[in-house]
Amino acid sequence: MTPLLQVENLSKSYPGFALTNVSFTLQPGHIMGLIGKNGAGKSTTLKSILHIVRPDRGTVQVFGRDFFANERTCKQKIGVVFGGIDFYPLKKLSAITAVTRRFYEGWEQSRYENYLRQFGLDEHKRFHDLSNGMKVKYLLALALSHQARLLILDEPTSGLDPVSRDELLHIFQSIVADGTRGILFSTHITSDLDRCSDDITYICNGQVLASAEKNVFLQSFDHLRTPNDTAPLTLEEIMLRAEPAQKFTIMP
Repeated sequence: MTPLLQVENLSKSYPGFALTNVSFTLQPGHIMGLIGKNGAGKSTTLKSILHIVRPDRGTVQVFGRDFFANERTCKQKIGVVFGGIDFYPLKKLSAITAVTRRFYEGWEQSRYENYLRQFGLDEHKRFHDLSNGMKVKYLLALALSHQARLLILDEPTSGLDPVSRDELLHIFQSIVADGTRGILFSTHITSDLDRCSDDITYICNGQVLASAEKNVFLQSFDHLRTPNDTAPLTLEEIMLRAEPAQKFTIMP
């Protein structure tokens, strides 16, 4: 099966920080959690993948194609949801949508209207008037209405109340249920990934410490358990205990 996303040796240097040889693979039907402390390199990784920033080296394959050589075509099937995007806050959703759909050849208006109903969105409302949870749902509606196969989400549940977060996690799982789509999901709320992710990639100080199917990932950190631990470590506990200087990679 052709991976939806294959990242190899992606690197980007800034003064005081370097993303170094980041590699991982996302398969169809999977949700991959991208974890790491603030400043670890999660957002830089996503922006480098999408060519929002220009990586110094490395390759990105999307749907089996060189992304940087086929960026325009590949982006027709990629949906992006970044937290903190406010568009034009005083514009109505209908006006934002009218502009957005012009960029996508595969836009399906009927699909978009179905998502509005499913998510309880009112096109006559201004973006500024939406709650944080409804803003994320609107961004998802846009992303899913042009037949996106790969969704890249940066902190989509940050700042949401537990009920809204729970609802979004169910939406994410329903998106990948048909086995043709996948989600790369960056977050520092590791409890969300405990519940919905299939794979985990852990970035620390700009490097991948481990990338694997979730159960394999968790087992690979068993050496961090203490005699008092009666249950497997959670993702949060792993992040707290893992030695930043210890580097090893487990590929899926």
